[in-house]
Amino acid sequence: MKRALSLGIATLMVACVANAQSYPSESVTLVVPYGPGGASDLAGRALAESAREFLGEPITVVNQSGSGGMSGARDVSRAEPDGYTLLLARVGMALSPAVNANSSVDWDEYTFLSALEATPMILAVADDSPYESVGELIDGIESNPGAMSYAASGATAIDGFTIQTLLSDAGMDPLTAATLVPFRGGGALATALLGGHVDFLAISAASLMPHIESGDMRPLMVYSPQRIDALPDVPTAKELEYELAGQVVGWSALYGPPNLPEEVVTSWGEVLEQVAESDEWLDRADDRGSISTIGDVDMAAYAQEQYEFYRGLAEEFGYLE
Repeated sequence: MKRALSLGIATLMVACVANAQSYPSESVTLVVPYGPGGASDLAGRALAESAREFLGEPITVVNQSGSGGMSGARDVSRAEPDGYTLLLARVGMALSPAVNANSSVDWDEYTFLSALEATPMILAVADDSPYESVGELIDGIESNPGAMSYAASGATAIDGFTIQTLLSDAGMDPLTAATLVPFRGGGALATALLGGHVDFLAISAASLMPHIESGDMRPLMVYSPQRIDALPDVPTAKELEYELAGQVVGWSALYGPPNLPEEVVTSWGEVLEQVAESDEWLDRADDRGSISTIGDVDMAAYAQEQYEFYRGLAEEFGYLE
């Protein structure tokens, strides 16, 4: 009887230890808060495929677009904090609350797991454009205010701010010097330029690199901390001394709902340390023109910096009183 009782207690203790160390014991859902095929989707699928072997369970990518990315972000922020629903966060998770007084999710309503990558934006024109440099493009815009157009997903989206900051840096009115033509998604924006519906744009490298490599588009400048390997001859906004534009860059991060258990946070920290050294992750980042930032950034502090930067732009450009 005593032996049976001892065995039962031992079994229970083993089970308790196993349960305490069981994360993850099933598939993890990674919500990409934008549609398929864009930079966010590519980053999410690259993470899912690269992290699976280190996590030990599948990672299912679910695209949930709407409200400029905030629909999916809101649902993750309200999900059960068990580590089985995570968010492929983008710059919009800091930008949208900064420019919208009634945002459904604030910038800090998450558990910040890690930065993932910087995703440079590229200022580009079609291959038959007369503009060979940023300076020439600026001169063209300045010579006929409002006549030239650019594609963006919205005035207060990052691909709207890429152009508006450049116009502001050049001493022009960021809202009237060129005309914004709205399109939804990176693919549609690129198609608008290729089809001659707009004169220029500045969107994510992932959406433009195939067209640049094919010769259908001409890159003029990158919004990135440093030149990107795929375009070594194309200068950065910072190099060209565009102060505001030099601070604009896309990024991806991994977020969870508030109050994730320490076990989950620790598990993902260990997984991402291995992902950061993974050839698959690094090669896929190179393919889409991104720069891995895992382990390089205090994500909570960086998200706050980004929120404050875009809040300042929204106030300066008149989007907020």
